[in-house]
Amino acid sequence: MEKVVLAYSGGLDTSVAIKWLNETYDLEVVCVTVDVGNERDFESIQEKALRTGAVKAYVHDAKDDFVKYFVFPSLQAGTIYEGQYPLATALARPLIAKVIVDYARQEGASHVAHGCTGKGNDQVRFDVSFNTLAPDLKIVAPVREWRWTREEEILFAQKHDIPVPVTVGSPYSVDQNLWGRSIEAGVLEDPWAKPPDDIYAWTMSVRHTPNEPSYVEIEFDRGVPVALDGEALDGPALVARLNDLAGSHGVGRIDHVENRFVGIKSREIYECPAGVVLHQAHAVLETLTLTRDQMRFKQMVSNELATLIYNGFWFSAHTQDLMAYVASTQRFVSGAVRVELFKGKSELVGRKAAHSLYNPALATYGEGDLFDHSAAIGFIKVAGMATVNQATSQLLLDAGSADRMMRLAAGQPADDDAADARAAGVHDATSEPVDPSAFN
Repeated sequence: MEKVVLAYSGGLDTSVAIKWLNETYDLEVVCVTVDVGNERDFESIQEKALRTGAVKAYVHDAKDDFVKYFVFPSLQAGTIYEGQYPLATALARPLIAKVIVDYARQEGASHVAHGCTGKGNDQVRFDVSFNTLAPDLKIVAPVREWRWTREEEILFAQKHDIPVPVTVGSPYSVDQNLWGRSIEAGVLEDPWAKPPDDIYAWTMSVRHTPNEPSYVEIEFDRGVPVALDGEALDGPALVARLNDLAGSHGVGRIDHVENRFVGIKSREIYECPAGVVLHQAHAVLETLTLTRDQMRFKQMVSNELATLIYNGFWFSAHTQDLMAYVASTQRFVSGAVRVELFKGKSELVGRKAAHSLYNPALATYGEGDLFDHSAAIGFIKVAGMATVNQATSQLLLDAGSADRMMRLAAGQPADDDAADARAAGVHDATSEPVDPSAFN
């Protein structure tokens, strides 16, 4: 009998999939649960997999690899999808796919499987990663194939005595890892509905957070966080501690209607306390250490990478090329940022860097000012030369007045009377060529 290696979470979809894969495809099911900071009882998950019909069940600790090769590179890149989502689930999927491929080789399996639906992003992330890393393996996606509703899945589980942590009355779909927690389905599908308090697990409601702020100092080395309040920590420990601290102040809740790669909009609730704080702190440190041009171009790279990662193209050459640029930008992003955590907000209250480009002698308006004010006149003349030349040659001929220029710059129609007069051939004194020397 051929084998299939299933990415097993222990939740509703993959628990039902064990029985379904065996019955439908006559495959021996090997379950692999990848620990990316899920904070679950993995021993119980293994036991449930075997009890449900798996021939083998593994738990693979990938927390270090997750942070080192996925989370922190993404942090260095500043990848936040649509300005909201720090990409927690999206970052874990390519790593899980890689681990599943490793076990498929170890077990001599011919198939790999995941529990994704046919309308979500994870199916793309898994399938593209599987096909990129191991194009010879066949992919099975039970949930995508059977097209059951969640209620039908629950009934199937009950019929086959499969224990699942979901009920018809509480049909939330939850995924979590060290970098974040996502919640969807149920009443959350109504974007007008306020999320119930019981969906949150990592963040306190601001009604119950401390009435005094907490402060944390985060130290970075080449864009990677390495210490909290002077204590050096490895990646997983640092993220876990900051999750607890920021979450206790209600920091990290995200309610976002996002654009899925498959073309639909989806309402997602995220809890990313450490992710929110670290992205904010890292971005602030870059304001000290990157030039204006670096920051401008890196923002474009960040947006492109966020889309690539969200859409499932982590292992593409395009991602590799852009990440090489990101790594170069981080050479001098070393320093410390001080953050205030209070009532659901994280506020940056201090930053410093050994190789800061911030020069107090150039920035100050007080004593010690070394900026050459007289150089500003020539700088402004050269900087504005192209705009002034176009205005005298084109724009003022059409606009005719400062008021009309103001309306046109705002994307609003010009004055209708003046436009009608020009169309009728009526002379407008302001349409005469303007002497460029008037702008010197």
